[in-house]
Amino acid sequence: MNVFEARLARHYDELKWLYYELYGSDKQAFDYFCSMLRKCWLERNDLLRELDDAREIVPNWYAGNDIIGMMMYTECFAKDLKGIKSHLDYVQECGVSYLHLMPLLDTPKGRSDGGYAVSDFRKVRPDLGTMEDLADLSAECHSRGISVCLDFVMNHTSEDHDWAKHARRGEKEYQDRYFFFDSWEIPNQFEQNLPEVFPTTAPGNFTFNEESGKVVMTTFYPYQWDLNYRNPVVFNDMTENMLYLCNQGIDIIRLDAVPYIWKTLGTNCRNLPQVHTLVRIMRMAAEIVCPGTLLLGEVVMEPSKVVPYFGTVEKPECNMLYNVTTMASTWHTVATQDTRLMKHQLESVFALPKEYVFLNYLRCHDDIGWGLDYPFLRTFGIDEVAHKKYLNDYFKGDFRDSPSRGETYNDAPELGDARMCGTTASLCGLESGNKEMAIRLDIMLHAFLLTQSGIPVIYSGDEIGQLNDYTYHDSPDPDKAADSRYVHRGVFHWENAAKRNDLTTPEGKIFDAVHAMLKLRDSQAVFSNSADTWLIETGNDHVLGIGRYYGEKTQKEKMLAFFNFSDEPQTITTNENLDGIFKYRDMITGYMFKPETSGEIRLEGFGFLWLLAEL
Repeated sequence: MNVFEARLARHYDELKWLYYELYGSDKQAFDYFCSMLRKCWLERNDLLRELDDAREIVPNWYAGNDIIGMMMYTECFAKDLKGIKSHLDYVQECGVSYLHLMPLLDTPKGRSDGGYAVSDFRKVRPDLGTMEDLADLSAECHSRGISVCLDFVMNHTSEDHDWAKHARRGEKEYQDRYFFFDSWEIPNQFEQNLPEVFPTTAPGNFTFNEESGKVVMTTFYPYQWDLNYRNPVVFNDMTENMLYLCNQGIDIIRLDAVPYIWKTLGTNCRNLPQVHTLVRIMRMAAEIVCPGTLLLGEVVMEPSKVVPYFGTVEKPECNMLYNVTTMASTWHTVATQDTRLMKHQLESVFALPKEYVFLNYLRCHDDIGWGLDYPFLRTFGIDEVAHKKYLNDYFKGDFRDSPSRGETYNDAPELGDARMCGTTASLCGLESGNKEMAIRLDIMLHAFLLTQSGIPVIYSGDEIGQLNDYTYHDSPDPDKAADSRYVHRGVFHWENAAKRNDLTTPEGKIFDAVHAMLKLRDSQAVFSNSADTWLIETGNDHVLGIGRYYGEKTQKEKMLAFFNFSDEPQTITTNENLDGIFKYRDMITGYMFKPETSGEIRLEGFGFLWLLAEL
């Protein structure tokens, strides 16, 4: 029995049971699925198989404290894939060991939704390079200890995909790979339960296709046609596309819009049980063909919907998930300077099994949606619609003396809703406010990000305090000019990166501070995902306190962290005995820490403390 057969045998019974349950005991489809897995394994090169073997020995290799992520658009950072390869020294200087390349597969010009309307899953966008360039970049990253993440858009294809072209011409085999309807009768029944993803820029969930004379499901944009995963041909071929990308050296597959992939009339077509069956099968497929590969689920929803995508410890689904609620709660806390919601949110996160690994971030390529815990906020008399307006007004700089500068996306006044866009530095006020205070807030937020368990990911440019880029307003592409998310998708300014060692500049101050904290995180086991975490009572709603303890074998570390979300100095007390048997060292300054004579701790506006106990 070779390696492939052993891995398949380990999962075969569950794989067959789930597949048959989903597709009505379709033996032909299942046999094809298994033969496809074998074919993909045979195509995997020796270096990737060696990496698989090493990661199988340490299956939680990604759950330590040495994984630091950075996400970037290829064209913004270095024009093309070869350009990224030539700048890997800078990526390493930033301490990055996990590189997330934003969508780069072939898409139609002007109808790409930022790269999420894929017309060919096996072709790189010509202006960015070739699939060979991607494999070459991945190999170079591996030689430097850097893992590569790539988006896999699995809910839909572009209307220019080969399948869609055949479907438009009336070929039933290909129309069955999508959702085609002869009239609006059934689509209108779907609409009764379907929310709109982009109510202002792309209202509705269906589009009439003139060439075929039929209505097609388009949950996101009219040029993105939803795939029908009730058809096993779709699942088989899309899983093969995913494994093809893994065989180009991609280590982390980001499952884009995964909650949407199963559609049932009479439901909201979100998070249905069949979605979890599909993801579980994909997890097993990866463990059979390329066990060095991880699945990252893009589930941008409330915690009750997110956590199930981890599956169970015995039957896992995604290896990692986005910690989207903590991200949104972070910016709420910046605007309100009140940490009570954040404490409530972190209590839930800290109670989860340590096997669950979150991907933490301050911002990403997308917008900030205000999916907060409003039932909790109502206990403080906070109204959801009014609060969303306050948050958006604050971050647009329209509220009182707010220094923040951002732009709203998909503003829907009738729903009292909008999403927020902007770089971390601009949202912190570096663009228009007191620069020193903005820099302090920016650094404090990165310290908070790095204190969380999981994998921290920095958006390219944030490490040098890059500001909003408003040039998108003048784009000749009307879709881009109307999409405010491009305000934080600007070209990376290498001339500003050159200032990173000049501590008199904002770029130098932010880079130096973030770089120092990244090195500390990499060197201290207390930041490991396996560490115990808890909230520390501070007696001050402006200040958040977090404790961490790592105790395995002979290595024991305890950390106390405090974050002042107020622009004014704050004094706190804590139930941690800072004058007891353990002495604490300030991890940033290196000096031994001594509290005030009264046992109080004083934090400057937007200040923070990382204290490490000498055990």
